[in-house]
Amino acid sequence: MTATATVANVGPLASDRPTNVTFYVDGTKTATGQVGPLAAGASVPVPVQLGRFDAGTHQVVARVDEATQIFEENEQNNSSSAASLTITPVHSADIVADVRWESDAFTGIIRNKGTAPTAGIVHPILVTVEEAYTGKRAGTFFGVSVGRLAPGASAQVPLGKWHPRANGKYILRSTMPVDSAEVPIKRGNNINAQDLFIGRGSAMPYDTYEAEDGVLSGGAAVVGPNRTIGDLAGEASGRKAVTLNTVGSAVEFTTRKPTNTLVTRFSIPDAPQGGGRDSSLDVYVNGKFLKPIPLTSKYTWLYGPETWPVNDPAAGPPRHIYDEANLLLGVTVPAGSKIKLVNSRALSHAVDFISVEQVAPAPNPDPARFVTPAGFTHNDVQAAVDKVRTDITGKLQGVYLPPGSYDNPAKLTIAGTAMKVIGAGPWFTRFHAPAAADNTDAGFDVAPSASGSTFAGFSYFGNYQTRIDGPGKVFDLTGVSGLTFDNIWIEHTVVGIWGSNVHNTTVKNSRFRNTFADAVNLTNGSTYNHVINNEARTTGDDSFVLWAATDIFDGEQKNNVFEHLTAILPWRAAGIAVYGGQANTFKDIYIADTLAGSGATISSLSFAAPMRDFGPAHTVVSDVTIVRAGGHFFGAQTFPALWLFSATNKFQAIRVSNVDIVDPTYSGIMFQSNYVNGQLVNKIQDTEFKNVTVTGARKSGDEFEAKSGFGLWANEFPEPGQGPAVGEVTFHGLKLKNNHTDIRNTTSTFRINLK
Repeated sequence: MTATATVANVGPLASDRPTNVTFYVDGTKTATGQVGPLAAGASVPVPVQLGRFDAGTHQVVARVDEATQIFEENEQNNSSSAASLTITPVHSADIVADVRWESDAFTGIIRNKGTAPTAGIVHPILVTVEEAYTGKRAGTFFGVSVGRLAPGASAQVPLGKWHPRANGKYILRSTMPVDSAEVPIKRGNNINAQDLFIGRGSAMPYDTYEAEDGVLSGGAAVVGPNRTIGDLAGEASGRKAVTLNTVGSAVEFTTRKPTNTLVTRFSIPDAPQGGGRDSSLDVYVNGKFLKPIPLTSKYTWLYGPETWPVNDPAAGPPRHIYDEANLLLGVTVPAGSKIKLVNSRALSHAVDFISVEQVAPAPNPDPARFVTPAGFTHNDVQAAVDKVRTDITGKLQGVYLPPGSYDNPAKLTIAGTAMKVIGAGPWFTRFHAPAAADNTDAGFDVAPSASGSTFAGFSYFGNYQTRIDGPGKVFDLTGVSGLTFDNIWIEHTVVGIWGSNVHNTTVKNSRFRNTFADAVNLTNGSTYNHVINNEARTTGDDSFVLWAATDIFDGEQKNNVFEHLTAILPWRAAGIAVYGGQANTFKDIYIADTLAGSGATISSLSFAAPMRDFGPAHTVVSDVTIVRAGGHFFGAQTFPALWLFSATNKFQAIRVSNVDIVDPTYSGIMFQSNYVNGQLVNKIQDTEFKNVTVTGARKSGDEFEAKSGFGLWANEFPEPGQGPAVGEVTFHGLKLKNNHTDIRNTTSTFRINLK
């Protein structure tokens, strides 16, 4: 398709330089044209090739001088109104394959998406299965569909049984021969690749090894299990850790896969007056010293008030005592090797686990189209970004960030056009907030004019030591759409990605660690976003969140999907949380070892901001595993593995299915209602559960024992000033095992229906 925009200079002066005209189809940047200097009153047509598009009606918009290179009397009239472009389908067959894995078997769905019948009668399909991060072949399958396919028709082809060797991420590649009724433009999708996730949680490229499963020597000892805040075992994964308290004490791991990296979750003491101290552990490989891994407690050890702890040991008891350190080994350690961490210093250390993976830097994808910064300073990167923004040729696609440590003392501004900011990988391209400062609000400021941008393959390490609400969001997004975040690593900040009124944005394959608040929080009318295959470790608030607040933008928050997520060790709040909204989905999620809050939260609490009610379309939570979750906070408030709280807004249209709750700290599922001045605010209604299992809710043995041991609990004595749970829920296929009390409901105001 070809489009032409007519650019006119309606001002009294001539423009003095060339600029560009950018064309967008359905909000996506598709082409760029150039316009030279224009005399006052002059106009010029700017034609471009838009490319090919799917059949249907599309909206085309042109914008001139997005980079604001020309000083103008009026900057508000640089965008055209939308033009409608309708494309009719080409007359052709169009065969595509979709592969599904259900009940340990693959089935190919062959469809004719075209407008003409297939010419061929036999349609074979070849499917290969690969491990996503190694490329290793995991299976090959073949099947045949017999019979012509009319337009819109489909056929199911059994491909055979498959039993994966392990949970993880796989790539399915399907190939179908070209049908003679397919015109050339319809043949590209005869070869297809799609992701397949096996198991709940994320499938990340690294292996994790628990320290308590390692080989101990030199006086190393396992501590735990317990659930105590501020304790080396209580704040550890699996509620156990290994202490290396003497010189020569060590823990050793045997690698299952090759690695050239090492991540260690550790704890070392704080400085006597707070502020942290530095240390290290020596890394040995197969009995030979390799190098030390530096450690610091600068970003841990908070004290005192649980809702707002500070960096002062005199303020009260501690919490948030673990951090992580990472190291490029410089050599590849083969599978089956021994990696040993040895304490060679007169300081106590604790090791919770290690993670290892094999990595290599990614090259510049296209040196002709990706600008490389002149250096590693903030200004160098901003200059490269601005070069793409001000490009009038349309040839530049983005910025490539070679391996290196990049200074990031302030926000980098991404504006003016969609672009790609691509690093060599998060182990190699690394942004760092200033080491000599604290609590620096840095990262990326992405303007709505940069909608459609991609950020991939780099890491960001902040310098936050306490929580400060407002700043500290690495990506603080408002009113943007079509963004992609892929393979990003964020650590030591307040929030990873915060989005208000964000749409059609994807966050995938990323890791968020050791934050003071959320990993990903989408709010204020965010719609049609996809958060998939990410892991959060040790977040200081809900790890993955939807909050339907309307204080910035009064819009429906709906049609967001959060799936294949892992949230472990949140030290405040939950692994996943949804506050209001409708038609949102959380599925295929693994949550473990929350310290003070629930594993998963479904709540209509508005946090003193205007917020959308739940419903009327369903909020769906399905296929979730919650292990060793729950805690206590806000004084005597205990939290379950799964918390349902009817609060300031209407609580309705909740559907929960296929949830396994194992070994909760206090209770499996708790129902609670909010009261103001002694009066109920909202009740729990239109809420159903299907295929839920709660196992191992035992008495806690601590000061909150009276609020523990319940598989299901309609809370009759919550916080002071509150009353019993009100409303009703229905369970289908509930299983309760090895709980002290399967169901506790002493209220007359709440009904639990079992079917």
